Amino acid sequence: MKADKLLDASGLACPMPIVKTKKEIENMTSGQIIEIHATDKGVKNDFAAWVKASGHKILADEDDNGVFKFWIKKA
Repeated sequence: MKADKLLDASGLACPMPIVKTKKEIENMTSGQIIEIHATDKGVKNDFAAWVKASGHKILADEDDNGVFKFWIKKA
């Protein structure tokens, strides 16, 4: 999937992947896609809750040998 921006949050513990994603997505325009890479196992639940509260949408997610990848579309 083609992303407009890539954020590598590998090695960061929650809530930092969410904090950094929120900061990056604020500078994007509606409809753009950010790809996030994270290694914290709790990030899947955190992103699900965050997008529900913020109105953004997870287009896809995958586990690539312990690197959790998300593609989120800005609302």
